[in-house]
Amino acid sequence: MIICRTPFRISFFGGGTDYPVWYQENGGAVLGTTIDKYCYITGRCLPPFFEHKYRIVYSQAEHVRSIGEICHPAVRETLRYSKITDGMEIHHDGDLPARTGLGSSSSFTVGLLHTLYALKGIMPSKMQLAKEAINIEQNVLKENVGCQDQVMAAFGGFNRVLFSDDGNIELRRVTVQPERLELLQDHLLLVFTGFSRMASDIAEEQIRQTPNRKHELAAMYQMVDAALDILNGGGDITEFGKLLHESWQLKRSLTDKISTPHTDDLYEMAIRAGATGGKLLGAGGGGFMLFFVKPELRSVLREALGSLLCVPFRFESSGSQIIFYEPDLFYGKTRVVGE
Repeated sequence: MIICRTPFRISFFGGGTDYPVWYQENGGAVLGTTIDKYCYITGRCLPPFFEHKYRIVYSQAEHVRSIGEICHPAVRETLRYSKITDGMEIHHDGDLPARTGLGSSSSFTVGLLHTLYALKGIMPSKMQLAKEAINIEQNVLKENVGCQDQVMAAFGGFNRVLFSDDGNIELRRVTVQPERLELLQDHLLLVFTGFSRMASDIAEEQIRQTPNRKHELAAMYQMVDAALDILNGGGDITEFGKLLHESWQLKRSLTDKISTPHTDDLYEMAIRAGATGGKLLGAGGGGFMLFFVKPELRSVLREALGSLLCVPFRFESSGSQIIFYEPDLFYGKTRVVGE
């Protein structure tokens, strides 16, 4: 049996520039971090004593005899991609709900790939996991997704991720004084809006509008460096929150599907209660909102938000990890594959 733990992520700046339609012409960059909320994948070879060959448990339970019968698209195609022929039992559990802007779909794909490699006794590199997850989501599943979520989930940590016009992906760890990162965490509040959405549907419209939003996306791209300057400087950390506000105004202008009247009202309520800035995480439409608020005003903001759930979190730096490893002996010796 294998248990893989893969983190969810928060994206601060640069979202939208990680779509191939943009970075293949202009280059892209995002600034984000993984958090201590995780997707757990448990996998084992299914003993040959059952009528079914594959048992997949998530919000549903599937018992099927062939991979082609599996309804869950990511499970079905990742098993095919991994050339799995033995019977499998796969369980998925998540700390937070899916389709809420935290990159959960990509965390799932990265975690499942990692689990299947471990079952075969193979140790893939983090970049391999990220690139193969991107390939499965974009080219096999034909989903409208960018490339930051898979990289963040695989590597973990607070990172600047660069996307070159030649398709190269480079991850650079953000080197900031621990006290400065602690100060940033103390100013962040994660709030669940109470509803989820299909990110791929919203992203499809954003991708279609990309040629008409070059000015906005270029400005969002430049904000990655501006945010790093704030973090590495000794000035007022509130400037980070003001930049989040500017970025959100740009992001919500990309298409009319990113925000909603409910989201706009919630955001304005938070600003009136003392938040400096914030954003809807992920592609938009719903899910989690992130607010930047001074610690002394946090209780005021919580009260203004009423019954909405605020989720405590901390930054994490481990990325996708195998946290339990007891493989079946017939898979042979563990081997390491390259980048």
